[in-house]
Amino acid sequence: MFDALSDKLQSALGDLRGRGILDEEAISRAMREVRLALLEADVNFGVVKEFVARVRERALGEDVQKSLTPGQQVVKIVHEELTELLGSSDSRLAFSPRPPTTILLAGLQGSGKTTAAGKLALLLSKEGKKPALVAADLQRPAAIDQLVQLGDQVGVPVYAGERGDPVKAVHDGIERARADGRDVVILDTAGRLHVDEALMEELAAVRREAKPTNVLLVLDAMTGQEAVNVAQAFRERIDFDGVVLTKLDGDARGGAALSVRAVTGRPIKLASLGERLDALDWFHPDRMASRILGMGDVLTLIERAEAAIEEDEKEELERRMMKGEFTFDDFLSSYKMLRRMGPLQGVLKMIPGLGKQLEGLDQVDERQLKRVEAVILSMTPHERRVPHVIDASRRKRIAAGSGSTVEQVNQLIEARKQMAKMMKMAGSGKMPQLPGMAAGAPTMGGGPRPSATRKASSKRKKKKAKR
Repeated sequence: MFDALSDKLQSALGDLRGRGILDEEAISRAMREVRLALLEADVNFGVVKEFVARVRERALGEDVQKSLTPGQQVVKIVHEELTELLGSSDSRLAFSPRPPTTILLAGLQGSGKTTAAGKLALLLSKEGKKPALVAADLQRPAAIDQLVQLGDQVGVPVYAGERGDPVKAVHDGIERARADGRDVVILDTAGRLHVDEALMEELAAVRREAKPTNVLLVLDAMTGQEAVNVAQAFRERIDFDGVVLTKLDGDARGGAALSVRAVTGRPIKLASLGERLDALDWFHPDRMASRILGMGDVLTLIERAEAAIEEDEKEELERRMMKGEFTFDDFLSSYKMLRRMGPLQGVLKMIPGLGKQLEGLDQVDERQLKRVEAVILSMTPHERRVPHVIDASRRKRIAAGSGSTVEQVNQLIEARKQMAKMMKMAGSGKMPQLPGMAAGAPTMGGGPRPSATRKASSKRKKKKAKR
């Protein structure tokens, strides 16, 4: 997500971070690189121009020049301006004091409205709400069937009534939701071309009938600047309260996310970061700005960990940490918890400073995690509980049983030893440095080895010294 933009912005600001003194030439050079990075990311030209002007003005101010670390102050300014650009206002939805709260989803054909409706229903269910889905997309064949399937998957009722009249379908759906005691109603409307007058009028009629508490425009982040043009057109004809960005995980540039709020004045409320139904989350501008600048996202990492780890698992893990125990059963449980937190690349990049240390992180194959599971499950219960009994002959048997090589089994056994040391140190309050932690992570042949990373780092240092 935003990988291309993130790399270029970090490169542009890299020379400033360690400087003790900043002159106008150094700032101008960095701002040219920032401007180019944003334009290549398909950010609206007017937005880029204003953003760079604000950063430049603040960077040349007295507060920065008198700072002990002016380079870091400039990075801080860029972070604050990025946060403002993405939308510093609260991203939460408004909830009606007299239920049900009604949420109307609008957008173009193919923007992902129906899937977003199912994801939003699941998200609100996890937060203690009792949502219902109303099928008001009567234009697309099988749209109602798709919504019903999504409702079944997330455990939410779907109200599908009159197939010929979306206004009546919405009216009946809201009344049924109220009668059933549902406190949130999500309306899945038909996708439309924003130039289609008949469909826009239909949407306006649905809005008048529903009197929604929130109108959310669903935009495909992958379409970049075109998504912003769509948002402008909808704003002029059918106003909305906020944006849901879909496919944000596949957006390497970030043009839509960085432009839509500045151009329309409407904040991004939610963002979809994957295909799974639990991949929709509230949008946090400050956290996104931190991730773009390579600062990690600790708060989201903590929230994901809390959601992924059950209380009894947490207590048992803490108990074993204090005792310095870490068997292959514990290893397998930890991997399962990690996988519940989302794709490995995304999770590790949330750790401040770790993403750059793990070169080739984008090459980590999720299938390697399945291979780790296969190796551990090929062990006997006794071998998992007492790892030191695994001798050469047992390693050959485990490799054959899991479709792995003996070398891969050896890597995993060594990784468990490193993890056990880490757990023991954590239990005693002595945590190792991040590079050591990275070295303990098993790649099973799917990523760079620590020695390779150190060699690459050494080469970079030599090149820099020559310059």
